[in-house]
Amino acid sequence: MSYRREHRASRSSLFDDYDSLEEGGLKASSSYSHDIDEHANDKAINSLQDRVVFLKRLTGDIHNEVESHNRMLDRTGNEMDASRGIMSGTMDRFKMVFEKRSSRKTCGLVACFVVSFILLYYSFRILMYFTYG
Repeated sequence: MSYRREHRASRSSLFDDYDSLEEGGLKASSSYSHDIDEHANDKAINSLQDRVVFLKRLTGDIHNEVESHNRMLDRTGNEMDASRGIMSGTMDRFKMVFEKRSSRKTCGLVACFVVSFILLYYSFRILMYFTYG
Protein backbone atom coordinates (compact mmCIF):
# COMPACT_ATOMS: atom_id res chain seq x y z
CA MET A 1 0.00 0.00 0.00
CA SER A 2 2.81 2.37 0.73
CA TYR A 3 3.99 1.88 -2.82
CA ARG A 4 0.63 3.14 -4.13
CA ARG A 5 0.71 6.13 -1.84
CA GLU A 6 4.23 7.01 -2.99
CA HIS A 7 3.17 6.57 -6.60
CA ARG A 8 0.15 8.84 -6.08
CA ALA A 9 2.28 11.38 -4.27
CA SER A 10 4.84 11.47 -7.05
CA ARG A 11 2.07 11.74 -9.65
CA SER A 12 0.44 14.59 -7.82
CA SER A 13 3.80 16.37 -7.53
CA LEU A 14 4.18 16.07 -11.32
CA PHE A 15 0.89 17.85 -11.88
CA ASP A 16 1.27 20.54 -9.24
CA ASP A 17 2.29 23.09 -11.90
CA TYR A 18 -0.89 22.62 -13.91
CA ASP A 19 -3.80 24.91 -13.14
CA SER A 20 -6.75 23.01 -14.46
CA LEU A 21 -8.14 20.78 -17.15
CA GLU A 22 -9.19 22.65 -20.28
CA GLU A 23 -10.65 21.21 -23.44
CA GLY A 24 -9.72 17.66 -22.55
CA GLY A 25 -6.06 18.43 -21.82
CA LEU A 26 -4.00 19.79 -19.00
CA LYS A 27 -3.12 23.47 -19.01
CA ALA A 28 0.42 24.30 -17.87
CA SER A 29 1.29 27.24 -15.71
CA SER A 30 0.89 30.45 -17.66
CA SER A 31 4.59 31.48 -17.86
CA TYR A 32 5.82 28.04 -18.96
CA SER A 33 2.96 27.61 -21.45
CA HIS A 34 3.46 31.10 -22.80
CA ASP A 35 7.19 30.46 -23.37
CA ILE A 36 6.48 27.18 -25.16
CA ASP A 37 3.78 28.76 -27.32
CA GLU A 38 6.01 31.70 -28.26
CA HIS A 39 8.87 29.37 -29.12
CA ALA A 40 6.60 27.12 -31.22
CA ASN A 41 5.09 30.13 -32.95
CA ASP A 42 8.53 31.55 -33.74
CA LYS A 43 9.59 28.21 -35.20
CA ALA A 44 6.42 27.98 -37.27
CA ILE A 45 6.81 31.56 -38.51
CA ASN A 46 10.44 30.95 -39.49
CA SER A 47 9.47 27.74 -41.27
CA LEU A 48 6.65 29.50 -43.13
CA GLN A 49 8.95 32.37 -44.03
CA ASP A 50 11.52 29.95 -45.48
CA ARG A 51 8.80 28.21 -47.48
CA VAL A 52 7.45 31.52 -48.79
CA VAL A 53 10.96 32.61 -49.86
CA PHE A 54 11.49 29.24 -51.56
CA LEU A 55 8.15 29.43 -53.35
CA LYS A 56 8.83 33.01 -54.43
CA ARG A 57 12.20 31.98 -55.87
CA LEU A 58 10.60 28.96 -57.55
CA THR A 59 7.81 31.01 -59.15
CA GLY A 60 10.40 33.55 -60.34
CA ASP A 61 12.40 30.75 -61.98
CA ILE A 62 9.24 29.37 -63.59
CA HIS A 63 8.36 32.85 -64.88
CA ASN A 64 11.83 33.27 -66.39
CA GLU A 65 11.63 29.85 -68.02
CA VAL A 66 8.20 30.58 -69.50
CA GLU A 67 9.41 33.92 -70.86
CA SER A 68 12.43 32.20 -72.42
CA HIS A 69 10.23 29.57 -74.07
CA ASN A 70 7.82 32.22 -75.36
CA ARG A 71 10.71 34.13 -76.97
CA MET A 72 12.01 30.93 -78.53
CA LEU A 73 8.55 30.06 -79.89
CA ASP A 74 8.15 33.56 -81.33
CA ARG A 75 11.53 33.29 -83.10
CA THR A 76 10.64 29.85 -84.43
CA GLY A 77 7.29 31.12 -85.70
CA ASN A 78 8.94 34.07 -87.44
CA GLU A 79 11.53 31.79 -89.04
CA MET A 80 8.79 29.43 -90.21
CA ASP A 81 6.90 32.35 -91.76
CA ALA A 82 10.06 33.48 -93.56
CA SER A 83 10.68 29.92 -94.82
CA ARG A 84 7.10 29.68 -96.01
CA GLY A 85 7.56 32.92 -97.97
CA ILE A 86 10.75 31.64 -99.60
CA MET A 87 9.13 28.31 -100.49
CA SER A 88 6.05 29.95 -102.01
CA GLY A 89 8.33 32.22 -104.12
CA THR A 90 10.26 29.18 -105.34
CA MET A 91 7.05 27.34 -106.21
CA ASP A 92 5.81 30.37 -108.15
CA ARG A 93 9.04 30.39 -110.17
CA PHE A 94 8.66 26.67 -110.96
CA LYS A 95 5.12 27.25 -112.11
CA MET A 96 6.27 30.07 -114.38
CA VAL A 97 9.01 27.90 -115.92
CA PHE A 98 6.67 25.02 -116.69
CA GLU A 99 3.85 27.22 -117.99
CA LYS A 100 5.97 28.91 -120.66
CA ARG A 101 6.09 27.66 -124.25
CA SER A 102 9.82 27.15 -123.97
CA SER A 103 9.09 24.13 -121.81
CA ARG A 104 8.39 22.19 -125.04
CA LYS A 105 11.88 22.99 -126.19
CA THR A 106 13.25 21.94 -122.80
CA CYS A 107 11.39 18.63 -122.97
CA GLY A 108 12.73 18.02 -126.47
CA LEU A 109 16.27 18.77 -125.30
CA VAL A 110 15.92 16.36 -122.35
CA ALA A 111 14.57 13.67 -124.70
CA CYS A 112 17.59 14.12 -127.00
CA PHE A 113 19.99 13.70 -124.06
CA VAL A 114 18.22 10.54 -122.93
CA VAL A 115 18.29 9.00 -126.43
CA SER A 116 21.98 9.96 -126.83
CA PHE A 117 22.83 8.38 -123.48
CA ILE A 118 21.05 5.13 -124.42
CA LEU A 119 22.84 5.00 -127.81
CA LEU A 120 26.23 5.60 -126.18
CA TYR A 121 25.55 2.94 -123.55
CA TYR A 122 24.70 0.28 -126.11
CA SER A 123 27.55 1.25 -128.41
CA PHE A 124 30.10 0.91 -125.56
CA ARG A 125 28.52 -2.37 -124.54
CA ILE A 126 28.84 -3.75 -128.07
CA LEU A 127 32.42 -2.45 -128.30
CA MET A 128 33.32 -4.17 -125.01
CA TYR A 129 31.72 -7.41 -126.22
CA PHE A 130 33.86 -7.50 -129.38
CA THR A 131 37.02 -6.39 -127.56
CA TYR A 132 36.97 -8.75 -124.56
CA GLY A 133 34.71 -11.41 -126.04
